[in-house]
Amino acid sequence: MSAVAPPSTETASPEVDRDKRNAIRRAIGAGSIGNFVEQFDYGLYGYMAPILAPAFFPASDPAVAVLSTYAIIAIACLFRPLGGTLVGRWGDRVGRKKTLLWTIVAMGVTTALIGALPTYHQIGVLAPLLLLFLRVIQGMVSGGEYVGAVAFIVEWAEPRRRAYWASYASNSCFVGILAGAGTAALTSWVFQGPALDSWGWRIPFLLALPLSAVGIWLRRRIEETPEFVRATEDGTKVVEAPIREALRSQWRPILAFCGVSIMGAILSYTWVTFYPEYLTGTLGLPRWMALTSNAISIAVLIPMLPLAGVISDRIGRKPMLIAGALACIVVVPLAFRVGETGTFGAAIASQLIYLVPEFFLTGIITVCTAEMFATRTRFSASAIAYNSSFSIFMGITPFVAALLVSTFGTIYAVWGYLAVAAGLALVVISFFMTETYRSGLGDDKYAH
Repeated sequence: MSAVAPPSTETASPEVDRDKRNAIRRAIGAGSIGNFVEQFDYGLYGYMAPILAPAFFPASDPAVAVLSTYAIIAIACLFRPLGGTLVGRWGDRVGRKKTLLWTIVAMGVTTALIGALPTYHQIGVLAPLLLLFLRVIQGMVSGGEYVGAVAFIVEWAEPRRRAYWASYASNSCFVGILAGAGTAALTSWVFQGPALDSWGWRIPFLLALPLSAVGIWLRRRIEETPEFVRATEDGTKVVEAPIREALRSQWRPILAFCGVSIMGAILSYTWVTFYPEYLTGTLGLPRWMALTSNAISIAVLIPMLPLAGVISDRIGRKPMLIAGALACIVVVPLAFRVGETGTFGAAIASQLIYLVPEFFLTGIITVCTAEMFATRTRFSASAIAYNSSFSIFMGITPFVAALLVSTFGTIYAVWGYLAVAAGLALVVISFFMTETYRSGLGDDKYAH
């Protein structure tokens, strides 16, 4: 793609506007498909953890087996900073498009391989070790996939509508989780008893291969982002050491992003992975009701996120984040209280209440992932920031939440865990975070 010319002072023609909008839509599709595949796998794994547990761990203690299955997610996510940093360096040197083509292939293959693994009863302790190996590879690749996709979309987006367009990256994650939940529920309904435990659970993981094929097709059809081309002058000004440069010039926004995003990770992944298991294992709700109630709440959130993006594009990122942090402290315990009734209706109502902080935080943290960092090191800086905070807490939250409930005997211990993160975020947003909603994406950003 040739270098982008300076913007003209003349009014763009309707044809130019239409071409730009079409390019943005293609960029959204190309960027979002990887997020969908990643979260489809993550949601599927989380929802089917009780089914996977006896397949990969000894069945003598079911609670320990489920905790071990969650622990594999946590361990794999610890490798996301390493993988994200390596993928981010590549993305800043060779471009967003080439990098995202590679990551979609790797994610699809590793997810499908999980569906082909032998079980603990077949090969013993080697089974969970192979499962852990595949999830570590997934974690490393995913560490660069999400931030790269967000950067790709934001760099294509219109400057005053970045949160709106980036909301579709967030939505692709929730659509992926919803698809994972629906697939898990359908699989549990179609294959019951021995059929589900022996081979039925494998089928959903194999679906990653055709999904990845669609992603490759979409990503091959879109050009490199104009912002990256402009910043690097078609590759002649690529940063030689983007990781070192990001840490040198952008360590302040990296730390600020970490302070905010921990809250978002705990909030989201308590809801989408731990809460359905809590409804089933602790409150005694049938599994299909727990999964269905969770899917309904996700479906309600999806159309709300573009609205949150529109509002943030008008009033800024910081007011939305502050409102979300306060909602974590005030609204989440109310949601848990409603859910304790233990009925299907209460499960739905509690999760709809839970959407209040999600509305203010999810899409806004997403756009900040790209906006807070300069173009030539955006992939590397955002990978370091995102994976040092959001990814790690995303992975450990289901395990920590289950452990807290097991230790203290109440889900309000999980709320305390979230409230501490929200308090930290309020301090960071108020005193250390710079507003970005009207800022440019150029390389003078945070150049210290």
